[in-house]
Amino acid sequence: LAEHLRELRGRVIKSALAVVVGAIIGWIYYAQIFDFLRAPVDDVVGELRAQGHDVQLVITGVAEAFTLQVKVACITGVILAAPVWIYQLWRFVTPGLHKHERRWAYAFLVTAVPLFFAGVALAYILLPAGLKILFGFTPDNVANFLPVDAYLSFFTRMVVLFGVSFLTPLFIIMLNLVGVLSGKRLASWWRGIVFGIFLFAAVATPTGDPITMLELALPIFALVGLALLFCFVNDKRRAKRGLEPDYDTWGDDETSDITDISDGRDAPTPRS
Repeated sequence: LAEHLRELRGRVIKSALAVVVGAIIGWIYYAQIFDFLRAPVDDVVGELRAQGHDVQLVITGVAEAFTLQVKVACITGVILAAPVWIYQLWRFVTPGLHKHERRWAYAFLVTAVPLFFAGVALAYILLPAGLKILFGFTPDNVANFLPVDAYLSFFTRMVVLFGVSFLTPLFIIMLNLVGVLSGKRLASWWRGIVFGIFLFAAVATPTGDPITMLELALPIFALVGLALLFCFVNDKRRAKRGLEPDYDTWGDDETSDITDISDGRDAPTPRS
């Protein structure tokens, strides 16, 4: 337990340092980043004002302007540091990899970063539609003054949830590669997976309407389906070579049975 805690501390420190570096960049380019963040709400505000609704972003406190810049810098740091904290998370989840097996960690990083940013981009694209629906409930002759802090919190929740959700299929694939999760077992959980994806989509989307929920749920379904297909193909390949691990008998202190897809080399024999 002490070793795990020390490893966790080290990986958290590395991730935090990367976030700090990204936050410094966010602080320097605050004006440009804030214009980018407010673009979705500006588009919606323009349409609503044309319809006679008064909607605008406001700062409600003396120190809010400073706090806003700090928050924007922190959000920028988290997003820019995504390659670092995603890699540190994966290496903590799968400790004890041998030298020739560590390429899976790098493959995870190379694939995870584009997937994370794809989720962030999808959230940014869907955000104006969600805001338009929500602002549309404002009664006539009533002004809607939106605190910048509230909008920023809403924006952050959206992009982080969408980005992390796109990483789920990748975790499934990597857990299969290290001999932890089989395609057969994953398929047996299909009811829970379907329910979990729809539940997550309902919570993560801003409006809760079926259309917006499906816009998030369907890409996740597609990615999970591809991950499941990969697991089945990889399990079949292992079975033909007689290298399929026994997914049900691994102990917490045993080395996973990783095989080399390129040349079929066996992983070290697990400790008894």
